[in-house]
Amino acid sequence: MTLELSRLNRRFAEFRALDDVSLSIAPGEFLALLGPSGSGKTTLLRILAGLDYPDSGSVTRGGEDFLATPARERRIGMVFQHYALFRHLTVIENIAFGLRVRSWRLRPSRVEIRARVDRLLRRVQLEGFGSRYPSQLSGGQRQRVALARALAVEPDLLLLDEPFGALDAQVRVTLRRWLRELHEELELTTVFVTHDQEEALELADRIAVMNNGRVEQVGTPEVIYQQPATPFVCEFIGKVNRFTARRDGNAFAAGGWSPHGDPWQGRFAEAVAYVRPEQLQLVVPPSLPAWEARLRHVYLAGSVAHLDLHVPSLDLTLEADVASEDLSRLGLHAGMELRVAPRGAVLFPCDGQGATIHAERWIWHAANPVHA
Repeated sequence: MTLELSRLNRRFAEFRALDDVSLSIAPGEFLALLGPSGSGKTTLLRILAGLDYPDSGSVTRGGEDFLATPARERRIGMVFQHYALFRHLTVIENIAFGLRVRSWRLRPSRVEIRARVDRLLRRVQLEGFGSRYPSQLSGGQRQRVALARALAVEPDLLLLDEPFGALDAQVRVTLRRWLRELHEELELTTVFVTHDQEEALELADRIAVMNNGRVEQVGTPEVIYQQPATPFVCEFIGKVNRFTARRDGNAFAAGGWSPHGDPWQGRFAEAVAYVRPEQLQLVVPPSLPAWEARLRHVYLAGSVAHLDLHVPSLDLTLEADVASEDLSRLGLHAGMELRVAPRGAVLFPCDGQGATIHAERWIWHAANPVHA
């Protein structure tokens, strides 16, 4: 059943942790709550888990008041960033803990508990580790034990609070792909809190980007990345180049480049433009508007090369990304002169006080400009 969060508010003294948050979480969906520290992600997760309550607002599931249900009856599994395993219990005892503390009416038999634990050990690829203690496991293994413990109670809703934050990069990549496969296999409704945008983009069906207690945008990873709804989402998700464009006659322009046209029909004199590094075209025909730029540095990062381009007409250094194999093909080297121009951009107009107006977003593409 769909979980409906409506106008949730939560304050801690003068700090507003949640500010009128509304969300809909579909059955079997993998939803990522993404945002910087203090954006309200964990507070929202704790409310779903029954560890905290909002000052106002509602959460319903199937038309029933979810907040009125005691935490132990919500059929929730929760995994914390720092595992929260019992150090004095073995792996088997940790996984079985949630089952063994149930009331005798709801508690499975010892045989059923052991059979379920054995199945979970196979599922999380820890066969043969059941008699070990947490101190005898690696960080990735401990996190899998924590996940198995959450799954042992057969939850309807799985809550993950930055579960990979304490792990090194290579282990994180391996575990998150394994988690996605496990999610698809079990078809669990999953809410995943993270401040790592790469994790959210790779794992989630949808992402809710949070900032200062509010939801800035909800959408698929592709929409969040390609069609950001606010300047915050532009700057928080991925790398981006930011510059100012000013209206020049019937079009906007920035240092000799123009996105052609004015969707706001003269209502605004200035806009802030955001361009992703991969949206910068490095070789532009003389007949098209472009910037004259000087290649300052080339940073090779595996299959991608990051280029620092100084654009005198903007008095800015922009970043462009190209495939590493294109460095020699294009003859790119520090000190060379280039003509560069965006293939696409997201523009937000500015009011008279310099504040951006989110509702007037313009998603521009070189071949197909769109006013959204």
